[in-house]
Amino acid sequence: MIEELSFEDIDALRLLCGDRDQNLRDIEAEYRITIHPRGNLIRLIGSRTSVRQAEKRLHELYARARHGEAVSVTAAPVSRAAISDDRDVVLVTYKNVRLGAKTAGQRRYLSALDTNDIVFAVGPAGTGKTYLAVLVAVRRLLAGEIQRIILARPAVEAGEKLGFLPGDLSEKVNPYLRPLYDALHDMLPFDRVQQMIHTGEIEVAPLAFMRGRTLNDAFIILDEAQNTTPEQMKMFLTRIGERSRVAVTGDITQTDLATHRRSGLAEALEVLANVEGIGFVHLTAADIVRHRIVQAIIDAYAQHDARQPALPLSEQEASS
Repeated sequence: MIEELSFEDIDALRLLCGDRDQNLRDIEAEYRITIHPRGNLIRLIGSRTSVRQAEKRLHELYARARHGEAVSVTAAPVSRAAISDDRDVVLVTYKNVRLGAKTAGQRRYLSALDTNDIVFAVGPAGTGKTYLAVLVAVRRLLAGEIQRIILARPAVEAGEKLGFLPGDLSEKVNPYLRPLYDALHDMLPFDRVQQMIHTGEIEVAPLAFMRGRTLNDAFIILDEAQNTTPEQMKMFLTRIGERSRVAVTGDITQTDLATHRRSGLAEALEVLANVEGIGFVHLTAADIVRHRIVQAIIDAYAQHDARQPALPLSEQEASS
């Protein structure tokens, strides 16, 4: 991709380029692109994602230069994460860790996220449903393809209610949302995550906080979606605004809803099966990438459940 940028303020442009164009050389190295300055123009050559990421960086530095601030590429408060050319690697983190797909199912999942407006990912624990969605969201945010990431979970937990936990709302909710924070901290420095939360570039909240909103220019992830009711799922899916993408993740075998309530995720898989622009990915035990014993545990429970006698028809209807 070739992109040509124009800058009106020549003095600010000189500060942006740096002594002997050193800032431009640093940006070239960081984003693995080629930069050609000419007059008040700067031409960027490279992959689409890297060029967009570098373009956003240059505009940030140019704005600082116009306000008379010192411009230094190494001092700019941005992530050092980069995109890899490896088809299975989505992001190379600030720790130089390569994150991406590790199984065939995960590759199908990443492909679905790239080609659909909404993707439902269903499978057992440890298959990377949420982690890969967060990974793609972070990549798109750093590349300037979206303006914010929104991570949501329904406020249903196995065996406890938020109202009985100590502390204010934030103190009640944060431990429950910890898995989402853990994924973010794998990909970005802690202080960078905190800064992005403070500026609203990243929002982590219970599903109830989505009601009444329209979410534009965002990558939205609904985690533990098996714990939504049909009404909550419909509410969530109708919040989606312009230029937004959505990943809905869950395990329909692990619902924490009351036995008489049907999962909104299970219903959505049926109702939306033929809607254009919505993708469905079913991950299996073969896609588990946690400790190898996790797959053995899941297989053991599956075998145990298969040996249990079937419920009478009346009980099946009551639990559906």
